[in-house]
Amino acid sequence: MLLADTDALDQVTVITVTYNSAHCIAGLAATLCRLQHVVVVDNASNDGTVKAVANAMPKAVVLSSDRNLGFGRANNWGLETTTTPYALLLNPDCDITAEAIAALVDAARRWPEAAMLAPQIQNAAGKPEINYRWPSTHWASTGPGAQADCCVGFLCGAAILINQSNMREIGGFDPEFFLYYEDDDLCCRTFNAGKSMMLIPSVTVTHRSRGSVGGNAPLSAEYTRGYFHAQSKIRFAAKHMGAAHSKQLLRKTLGLAYLSLVARLLWPSPKYLARNWGRVRGLQQWQPT
Repeated sequence: MLLADTDALDQVTVITVTYNSAHCIAGLAATLCRLQHVVVVDNASNDGTVKAVANAMPKAVVLSSDRNLGFGRANNWGLETTTTPYALLLNPDCDITAEAIAALVDAARRWPEAAMLAPQIQNAAGKPEINYRWPSTHWASTGPGAQADCCVGFLCGAAILINQSNMREIGGFDPEFFLYYEDDDLCCRTFNAGKSMMLIPSVTVTHRSRGSVGGNAPLSAEYTRGYFHAQSKIRFAAKHMGAAHSKQLLRKTLGLAYLSLVARLLWPSPKYLARNWGRVRGLQQWQPT
């Protein structure tokens, strides 16, 4: 590794939140064991994740919760322990190289006004995904994909580099978002505060979407995904678009969820049926904070 890369890596703490993610640890360790600053926040996994981290990444700091805090709260806990100038929030189902991390830090130095920066995310097949856009609260994104460093209004939370000093006044994730839309909310607050968010398309990270949660209860995990995705969607609308809009969205989304549930019952798929039922229950039980 180049000396410049080593210097950059010393300036960043990688934070990853795990929940029944033992199957991801070996892949993460291939890169993260080379870094000096790694924090793993475990959300009460029952599949041996903490032990796997201890074996594969003995230098990592492990913050082990006795309950599932949710994605945002867990990341906030990790950020509270971080003293380096930069923090990389990284999903456990992401494949990243040390060189890519160093390149993101170099980009943050190149663009010191940026509060958050993100790589170009690609799927397991190597196809680029749209992990950036303008804020959904303002206007729709159109046009070709980014070819060079550019300012955007949203970055996907799967891999985000945070400039700690620039984000201090924004704060971390809103803890009311247990799962999903916490990155939308953070980016919306950052955008409204006039802080820059940047995509660095020359740096790529592979994201195996929905691959971070394992364990022996896959249908329960799908139900949970549907439940909190639905609730967080309405919570985001209520917070950033107003009560009237969120009520209208709730009625529309619940109606579509009922129709989708009927379709899933006619053409059953246990995975999608569990997720759709979770979506219905999440919408039925939604209560504004």
